[in-house]
Amino acid sequence: MTSGAGAAVRGIEAVLLDLGNVLVGWDPYRAFAGRMPLDAVEAFFAEVDFAHLNSRQDAGRPWAHARAELEQSTPQHVPALDLYVAHFDDALTGPVPGTAAIVEDLIAGGVRVLGLTNWSAQLYHHAVPAAAAIGLLEDVLVSGDVGLVKPDPAIFRLAARRFGLDPARTLFVDDSAANVAAAADEGFDAVLFTDADALRTELVARGLVPSAG
Repeated sequence: MTSGAGAAVRGIEAVLLDLGNVLVGWDPYRAFAGRMPLDAVEAFFAEVDFAHLNSRQDAGRPWAHARAELEQSTPQHVPALDLYVAHFDDALTGPVPGTAAIVEDLIAGGVRVLGLTNWSAQLYHHAVPAAAAIGLLEDVLVSGDVGLVKPDPAIFRLAARRFGLDPARTLFVDDSAANVAAAADEGFDAVLFTDADALRTELVARGLVPSAG
């Protein structure tokens, strides 16, 4: 049985992949390495609530607006924000080991492979240079382009409409448990990404790819 035939038997027609820390590594500290002391970086992250700030950027807020906000609230951290944006490519640590081969195997087996990512629209151009497998995907829905971020149920519904997906026949993969739970609530077959070997095991069980070796 080919992997494509297995997909038909199991009912999964498409795989919808998160990008960050699934196909491409992301470590925001790397943008500051050699440019700013670690304690200053950690103060920046804590005092501006970087996770929240970054989520707003992923939802489509321009970086210039974030900068203007910091100029009013915490002006001492504006240089750190500028460093992060200027050196965002360094925060991308390259392909996540093993996942490019999975993408290639899925495509070879006739499975549709797409992306759904929380990512600033202004910085998304760095994605493919950092991990070539992203360029193999049929299409990618970028949160910053549509003003929605995971785990908002609306972004999963939008992905299903835009890509013509039946959630029940789509496997969603993400490294965030909250995003996986939200996708499952929308009817997707959803799995938490930990590493490529575990993902391949999930895919083999669904007849989507051959086992390694």
